Amino acid sequence: MRAVRLSAAAAVLAIVLGTASPAAAAVPVRAAAAPVCYSLPTQPLPTPVWALTRLRPDLAWPLSRGAGVTVAVIDTGVFPDHPALAGKVLPGRDLVAEGNALVPHTDVPGQCDEFGHGTVVSGIIAGSETQSNGYRFSGVAPDARILPVRVLRDQASANTTLSTEIAEAVNWAVDIGGADVINLSLVTSPSPELEAAIAHALDTGTVVVAAVGNQATGGGPDPYPAAFDGVIGVAGSDRADAHVESSTVGEYVDVAAPGVDIAGPAPAGDGYIFAPKGGTSFATAYVTGVAALLKGYDRGITPAEVLDRVTRTADHPAQGWTPELGWGVVSPARAIGALDDSAGEPGPSGRLDAASPAPEARDGVSAAAPWVAAFAAVAAIAVLVAVPVLRRGRDRRWRPGRG
Repeated sequence: MRAVRLSAAAAVLAIVLGTASPAAAAVPVRAAAAPVCYSLPTQPLPTPVWALTRLRPDLAWPLSRGAGVTVAVIDTGVFPDHPALAGKVLPGRDLVAEGNALVPHTDVPGQCDEFGHGTVVSGIIAGSETQSNGYRFSGVAPDARILPVRVLRDQASANTTLSTEIAEAVNWAVDIGGADVINLSLVTSPSPELEAAIAHALDTGTVVVAAVGNQATGGGPDPYPAAFDGVIGVAGSDRADAHVESSTVGEYVDVAAPGVDIAGPAPAGDGYIFAPKGGTSFATAYVTGVAALLKGYDRGITPAEVLDRVTRTADHPAQGWTPELGWGVVSPARAIGALDDSAGEPGPSGRLDAASPAPEARDGVSAAAPWVAAFAAVAAIAVLVAVPVLRRGRDRRWRPGRG
């Protein structure tokens, strides 16, 4: 795993961690005089958030913003008071602090993030539209809510010994937290408990999205829980829609999303922290946001249907599915707007240009905001269409030489 390097100018993340019950449905509660869980420097956004101008989730918002959807973020905790997350972080659970008086925590379980990873991931998924230094930030599904389940204290604790704890977190998120979608921006070893927990989540209709990890060309053990059947396995892509060099390659890759040069809310104050080298953790969060949009649009959509929709409407590589990018880079607007499965074909590049890119300038995506509502009505019917590409038939447990 990569080391975390922090400078005085900014807290720089380089991470490879690879709805609601009656209680969780209440108005989010914040602790009075809560201890400071994160004290490293942060800064304003220095440039537009390129992932937003690439994915254009705003084009899907006239149809869905993820309202009514609860996303469980099983991670390092989530700071609830950043402007992008204020009012949307529910009381969760803190498996790290439970029974450990030496671990910092808040009075509200899950709302302490010592490392920043869970807060950045949550901002990418469901951050509200905010301005920083004249640039716009938002999550993919800004009306969704976050259910934080803390299983990691920092990157060093993300190892293969946490499978049982992650399984407990998944079960709690489904049975107590009422999660509609679960984000697992981490990799661990398989276990019967984890496999059963993932199967239980899927059986109850909860979408599970997981990182494939940052093991470069692979060669190591399969990345779980991404390698379990039914889980949406996410790889990282760069500004050119190419494979991020560190992103794990394998047949468990379903789809890709921005996984380099990442910015997200800091777990203290109102600044941001940055991950220039990125990681599949953040790519996973972008895909989870799309799953939340789909759940917000159609409450009855199943995990299998979400997987099918996300992969079928991605910007497909010219050669079809690849072990580097799966079915290509996720497309929020096409995923939500692809209502007619019989229409539409990709261009020569395998890409259907849903919209021109937003200007790379101050206010970023917001420059196009006046046109979004009018454009989306046409785009959802005439442009944002499904690509009838047959998904590959495969069994995730199959390997060459095993039959």
